[in-house]
Amino acid sequence: MATDDFFRARLETMIDMRHALAVLATRMPWAQIEASLAPLFSHRDRAGHVVEGTDLFGPTLEIAGAGVSQRGRPRLPIRLMVALLYLKHAYGESDESVVERWAQDVYFQFFSGNQYFEARLPCDATQIGRFRRVLGEAGVEQLLKTTIEAAVGMKAIRPADFERVIVDSTVQEKAIAHPTDSRLLEVAREKIARLAQRAGLQLKQTHQREGKTLRRRAAGYAHAKQFKRLKRVLRRQRTILGALLRDVQRKMVTLPQEAQDRLNVWLDRAERIRTQRPHDKGKLYALHAPEAECIGKGKARQPYEFGCKVSLAVTHKQGLMVGARSFPGNPYDGHTLAAQIEQITTLLQDIGVKPTTAIVDLGYRGVDHEVVPVQVIHRGKSKTMTDVQRRWLKRRQAIEPAIGHTKHDNGMHRCWLKGSEGDALHAVLCAAGFNIRWLLRAIVRLGLAALLLCLRCVIAFAEGALHRSTTASDRSTTVDHRRAVTLG
Repeated sequence: MATDDFFRARLETMIDMRHALAVLATRMPWAQIEASLAPLFSHRDRAGHVVEGTDLFGPTLEIAGAGVSQRGRPRLPIRLMVALLYLKHAYGESDESVVERWAQDVYFQFFSGNQYFEARLPCDATQIGRFRRVLGEAGVEQLLKTTIEAAVGMKAIRPADFERVIVDSTVQEKAIAHPTDSRLLEVAREKIARLAQRAGLQLKQTHQREGKTLRRRAAGYAHAKQFKRLKRVLRRQRTILGALLRDVQRKMVTLPQEAQDRLNVWLDRAERIRTQRPHDKGKLYALHAPEAECIGKGKARQPYEFGCKVSLAVTHKQGLMVGARSFPGNPYDGHTLAAQIEQITTLLQDIGVKPTTAIVDLGYRGVDHEVVPVQVIHRGKSKTMTDVQRRWLKRRQAIEPAIGHTKHDNGMHRCWLKGSEGDALHAVLCAAGFNIRWLLRAIVRLGLAALLLCLRCVIAFAEGALHRSTTASDRSTTVDHRRAVTLG
């Protein structure tokens, strides 16, 4: 067996090439992905800076550091990093666990473009985060678009199936603890005290021991439903936090302006936590994630969820994910439909088809004029719908299991990425992971269909041969009988 490396066997000789992930690795348009993402990682042209010098004729001015710099560590292959993102969300892994699994799984390495097995980590886990940040929302939408085009290229779905879509919204929860008042006040106090000490400020008192005691007492009073005592504890927590904030504000004037600006961000957030009350609007639910919103979806099991609203769209018949977009600020569901239709149209532009019908629930009433010419179908129009539209509406619930799988299998149940940009990136990547799993199932389904077709052909051929042999036998028997009658 001839190989490029005499002492190692190639991966295609070690694995089953009929495996769904191996088949998908050969059907994905990797060259197209690299060509579309390569400009994001090219070296930037720098303007440089002016340097003053002197020569025999007097002072001179020169520009230093201009042009394209070739310094720095060579980047990792784009296919490797894109494959890690696909595999991470397809199998519900974290940044750390996906690189560890890559070092053990030969199918992961073949999907990433490796020719030989490598028993090492492909990269540091932090490089996935940097790669994702450079991609941005447009880059991850390109990854989602590629999965849709791969499904069309494999003939797992017809272009006409993209004309009808089902749209619904859900909550992508942020990676924050449940925001109780006592915990928020204690976290704010601890954070401000730590930042002040790190900046070199000599505080009068940090209230560290009293803060921990009050936090424990608040938990006990809340569990015992002793709400009057709980209110007294919360009042004391607000008092010590206010004293700490005033002490830091008095002494931070000696710091450089840059350090004051960094500290003011956290002081403003801590002041919001100190002054907010249970029924206020625009509350802060996490010190490190001010973008988190309190969203109620009417669930009896979980009345309130803390995160951002995400709109998802799947095809009406096959259930392929064709859109995923986050919406900060908890807008009304109907006001998200126009932006969702716009994203779907953008992702499908190279396929040459546009959505014409959106099937939604009653939360999208009253926005038909915003999405013209797309037709909106929901239960509120039952009296004016045709029989065909009523049959379409019966499949509206098909998006609910897709949302559930996207959360529990692809990681949308909890977003660990920073800020509103992190929410947007995570939602689209989870949709891309859902499509990767959809493609793997489609490969198995199409392979079984081809196998069944071959079996049917073999059975038909065998039945035909048996029928021909039986007919020939009957004919020979008839001829022998006629000869016997003639001789007789």
